[in-house]
Amino acid sequence: MTNEVQQLIAKADVLIEALPYLRTFANKTFVIKYGGQAMVSEELKKSVIMDIILLKYIGINPIVVHGGGPDITRMLERLGKESHFVNGLRVTDAEDIEVVEMVLTGKVNKQIVALINQYGGKAVGLSGKDANLLVAHRRAPEQLSGSEEQVDLGYVGEITKVNPEVIHTLSKQGYIPVISSIAVGLEGESLNINADHVAGEVAAALAAEKLILLTDVEGILAEANDPSSLISTLPKAQATSMIAEGKITRGMIPKVEACLIALAHEVNRTHIIDGRVPHSLLLEIFTDHGIGTMVTS
Repeated sequence: MTNEVQQLIAKADVLIEALPYLRTFANKTFVIKYGGQAMVSEELKKSVIMDIILLKYIGINPIVVHGGGPDITRMLERLGKESHFVNGLRVTDAEDIEVVEMVLTGKVNKQIVALINQYGGKAVGLSGKDANLLVAHRRAPEQLSGSEEQVDLGYVGEITKVNPEVIHTLSKQGYIPVISSIAVGLEGESLNINADHVAGEVAAALAAEKLILLTDVEGILAEANDPSSLISTLPKAQATSMIAEGKITRGMIPKVEACLIALAHEVNRTHIIDGRVPHSLLLEIFTDHGIGTMVTS
């Protein structure tokens, strides 16, 4: 048997391993939060986009939610403004929200849509303001970790309602919805929403099969900065305790909160995975071992 034939058999084995998952997930909805290094590296961009397109072709309904923090920070720096974060959330004043909306909806969203279309998918870009998809009110002042001081986050919102009809319509027509994390306020104003929170709320509203959050670390670590302490499965009660104890901090807090939101609304599985790994989506969904951390009920 030649090496070439052995390689072909290995590929067939991969398909056989994926078969039970293909059967289980047919016609199911996955909400994918796209961000981190996977949005920066050109190679990883293509990997993620191709994974998403493949999911659509095999009968899964992927819904993409994205942020764009680094792009926003760079644009604000060009305008001479410094970025500030509290518990992983960007402080957003009246001037900043115009920049945030311009970058997320006008630049990043259209780049993702263009890539999906370029590689053979059909994508439509949305913000939370389209069809009142995401309705929100301004978030209450945030208390600094380990302090009694509270900070007004400005035009940062907390979602009060998701109107998913436009998502259902697009998905049924074969499109991949790509949603930027801008919501509409009660008076029509734009509000900046953390993209992880958006993904959690959208997954909840759609009763999605899975919520998958791409990030820049291996997953949730029991010991900070120790990759060998990766937690493969994390019950939600333990996740809540780890936040309270300060073991889950900064940008990981909204990711875990997104998982908790989704689980509270009967989303079956939530995953935080390393978007720096090529084809991490496929590895998580279609292999027996998976990668990253699964937050469970």
